[in-house]
Amino acid sequence: MTVCLHVWRVPPARVPAALWRMATEPRRLRHAPGVSFAKLLGTARGSRFGPTRADPTRWAALTVATERPGFARWDRIAVAGCRLDLRPLSSRGTWSGRAPFDADRAPAGAPDGGSAGAPAGGPESDPDGWPDDGPVLVLTRARLRATRAASFWRAIGPVAAALPDSPGLLAAFGIGEAPLGWQGTVSVWRSTPDLVRFAYRHPEHRRAIARTATVNWYAEELFARFAIVDVQGDTEVIGWVEGRRLPE
Repeated sequence: MTVCLHVWRVPPARVPAALWRMATEPRRLRHAPGVSFAKLLGTARGSRFGPTRADPTRWAALTVATERPGFARWDRIAVAGCRLDLRPLSSRGTWSGRAPFDADRAPAGAPDGGSAGAPAGGPESDPDGWPDDGPVLVLTRARLRATRAASFWRAIGPVAAALPDSPGLLAAFGIGEAPLGWQGTVSVWRSTPDLVRFAYRHPEHRRAIARTATVNWYAEELFARFAIVDVQGDTEVIGWVEGRRLPE
C-alpha cells in the first residue's frame, strides 16, 4: 500500500480550472487501477479551515493505492507542486465510513492514538513502537455535528493559534472536503517526540482533548500518523522550508 499526499499551487487565473478538476477528477480516481481510497481536498491558509480561510490557489489529493496514480491534469495548471510518500504508523477512526490506512498499522499491542488527534503513550517516546527519528506527518479529519460546530470552533481556536509556534513543527495547513463541517489539518513535525510534547504538554490542546469525549463534537473523525518516506517537488507549497532533508 502506498499513501501519497499531492499538493499543488495554481495561479489565480487557473482557479476555475482547479474547481472543474475538483468536480470531475473524483470519478476518474474511483476507477483508477489499484486505487483503494482517494480524496481531493481544498486547503486553508494556516491550520484552520473555514469559508474565510480557504486558499483557492492551493489544492491537494490524498491517495491510497498499490500503484501511485498520476495527476497530469493538475500538473498542467500548477506553478508549483510537491508529493509526499507516506508510511502509516498509526490510524484511529474512519473517513467516509472507511479505515483507509489500516493495512500497515503499528505492531500488535501498541496503543492507538489518543482523543482528538493526540497520540497515546509517554510524552518523550514514539507511542506506537516505531523509531522516532525523522519527520512525521499527522492528518486529522472530522465531520462536525451541525449542532456542535459553534462550540467546536470556539474551543479549537486557541489550539490553532498556538500551533505555529510549537517547537518541532515544520509545516501545518488546513484541509477540507467542504468549507464548513468537513475539515481537518495536515502537520509535519521534525520528530515524533516533538509531536507528542505538543499533544500532551500544551494546556489548550489538553483541554480540547478532555472536552472531545464530553461534548461529542464529531459525527466522524480520523487521526493518522505517517512516516515521511520520500518528498518530491517544492515543499514551500505546504510551507515546509526548514529541515527538508530526510534521514538516510
